[in-house]
Amino acid sequence: MSVPLLADAVTISGAERETAAVIFLHGLGDTGHSWAEALSAIRLPYVKYICPHAPRIPVTLNMKMVMPSWFDLMGLSPDAPEDETGIKKAAENIKAVIEHEVKNGIPAHRIILGGFSQGGALSLYTALTCPHQLAGIVALSCWLPLHKAFPQAANNSMNKDIPILQCHGELDPMIPVRFGALTAEKLKCVVTPSRIQFRTYPGLMHSSCPQEMMAVKEFIEKLLPRI
Repeated sequence: MSVPLLADAVTISGAERETAAVIFLHGLGDTGHSWAEALSAIRLPYVKYICPHAPRIPVTLNMKMVMPSWFDLMGLSPDAPEDETGIKKAAENIKAVIEHEVKNGIPAHRIILGGFSQGGALSLYTALTCPHQLAGIVALSCWLPLHKAFPQAANNSMNKDIPILQCHGELDPMIPVRFGALTAEKLKCVVTPSRIQFRTYPGLMHSSCPQEMMAVKEFIEKLLPRI
């Protein structure tokens, strides 16, 4: 089975036998390269890192300009209309990547799904509706898409008890930190509340910082120990 997103994804192979994987999704207008670079700095030798590129589509929020985007965005507030069809299709494409890794010998419970901004949003939606039990979710500067559909949307998911690391810059002008806080509250209705860590970073805008990347590294190390 060919998996379109894997064809040109940036993949950082392990320095030794790969027993786990991190699939990480970039934000709007970006590519997998920037996050592959960031993850290289905190990599574990037995983990494979996969950073796919989003397809290029017209984005309503940016006057229909064509750019890398996992799904269309109409607005960035919790009550903005959403591209339900696009979100669900994108989630299926990410599930195909997970499926491919499982078929190739990395068990689902050794796979972490994560992302930044729109990629973080998609990683939350995908993991919470995934039929496989995953190791965890890294959700940076993001929100839960189609949030009104939860917790019902997660009913067939194996991930009611999944650990989630959610991080947000306190000065984020694009996705204000209060949306991150609302998302953390909503997630407590979907998964075991004690499994959610919501960390905020003073002075941080819509980007990442070394402290956040250290938190991501610790989270990955804890959930994907060497075997």
